[in-house]
Amino acid sequence: MTVYADLIRYRELFGSLFRRDLRAKYKGSVLGLAWSLAHPIVLMLVYLLVFSVMLKIQTADYEHYWLFLLCGLPVWVFFSTSLQSASRSLLENANLIRKVRFPRQLVPLSMVATQLVGFAVMLAIVIGLSLVYLPESRDTVWLSIPLAAVIVCFVGGLALAVAALNAIYRDVEHIVAALLLPWFFLTPVLYSLDAIPGVSEHPRLVDVVHWGNPLTPAIEAFRDPLFFGELPAAGDVIYLALATVASLALGALVFSRVDDRVAVEV
Repeated sequence: MTVYADLIRYRELFGSLFRRDLRAKYKGSVLGLAWSLAHPIVLMLVYLLVFSVMLKIQTADYEHYWLFLLCGLPVWVFFSTSLQSASRSLLENANLIRKVRFPRQLVPLSMVATQLVGFAVMLAIVIGLSLVYLPESRDTVWLSIPLAAVIVCFVGGLALAVAALNAIYRDVEHIVAALLLPWFFLTPVLYSLDAIPGVSEHPRLVDVVHWGNPLTPAIEAFRDPLFFGELPAAGDVIYLALATVASLALGALVFSRVDDRVAVEV
């Protein structure tokens, strides 16, 4: 796992790449880096307006559906934006990669770190809202922080694999973009698993959505302490841990296989 050990060995370079990407993301804007705080807040408000007000989606008669939605949203937004930004990261840094020899995995991982800022802001907002509106979650809400750390590792491994593959096969970024929309609706962000229509006629449908989608256990485990005031289900936590190990191993394996070709291909 030297691919990830280089994050510590070259932490100063990684920090420089992170700061550069964060500044570049909001370069030329009036608010500048303040957008790193404003953007996730605006995004959350847009989702609330569309799905909770305009479409009036409800699920399982939850009193605070808007908060139910917000408890699942940070994980999805972090996942989708990280994959999209990381997929083109090696191509967008082609000049740097060709000129200087350095651990190239720092480039896509710095993009994930950039998206982590928004994830942290959204998580802080949701924790604050849960403490105010859901007294029953006050003892468990803090469990979302270590779960978030595991989710970051899960996403980091996938992002590294996607970035490496896209440097060799340019179709990968388009495949990822095409998959994200249906993937969103197959992930229980807007609804609970119990509220899936046709459960009685197709009982295995819930199992497919739950265990066939690696994001579902992550969101379910994340939402339990934040919204329901419960410990995360053991099955979801074990699944998330195993998926994270597999994701990190996949990212390291794929990147190691193509690392020598990256400078030529980009």
